[in-house]
Amino acid sequence: MADNIREDERADYVNEKITLIQKKDGLTFGTDAFLLAAYTDAKRQGTAAELGAGTGIISLLCAARDKFAKIYAFEIQEDFASLAARNVRENNFDGKVEVICKDVRECSPKDTGKEVDAVFANPPYMKTDSGKRNESDRKYIARHEVCGDIGDFCRAAYKLLRHGGKFYCVWRPDRLTDLICAMRDNRLEPKKMTFVLADADSEPSMVLVSAIKGGASGMKVSAPLLLYKNGTREMSDAAQKIYDTMSFDI
Repeated sequence: MADNIREDERADYVNEKITLIQKKDGLTFGTDAFLLAAYTDAKRQGTAAELGAGTGIISLLCAARDKFAKIYAFEIQEDFASLAARNVRENNFDGKVEVICKDVRECSPKDTGKEVDAVFANPPYMKTDSGKRNESDRKYIARHEVCGDIGDFCRAAYKLLRHGGKFYCVWRPDRLTDLICAMRDNRLEPKKMTFVLADADSEPSMVLVSAIKGGASGMKVSAPLLLYKNGTREMSDAAQKIYDTMSFDI
């Protein structure tokens, strides 16, 4: 693969034996992406869609574990859509993951052939008037709600999902109200929530939420996931189990 790497790129060997090409000035693979892939329930004969795919890593992780028969990965930035398609080819997931360069605000079941069983997203989590602007355009678009806010992502999920289908999202705890309101505004009923903390002495750094299209009210808040044992950088037993199995049964 080294011959295919461009000057502004790098290749990293990540979980599930995936070699991931990433932009040096773009957002790189992190814990939030892996945990979202693990949080997504498998429906092995089903179809899924990712909103805002970036490098395609979450779709690739799900494909590596055969969570779905087919995944459609939507990405608005042409250079990232091209990169995601290369990552799909390089990791031999051509038949399982299809990259679509399109604004999530314009996607519909016509793009996927039918309504899908699941949608997952790691959306931009910062408002356009927050955070520093002295970063690359790629990072700014990935982090900020330039090409759609959380309401737009929830609307897209509603359009793509079949009735009873599931939407999975990783988000910032300080904007949790925005996420829950956007889900309910688009008839996606939150059903499960898990806060993620570095350790027992830390505040939550992220929150994972799943919702059901047309679901009844009622949500389970699981025990929080502690990534590390207190005072150390040693992975907790629960986190290690997730990394080993890429499932989220805690």
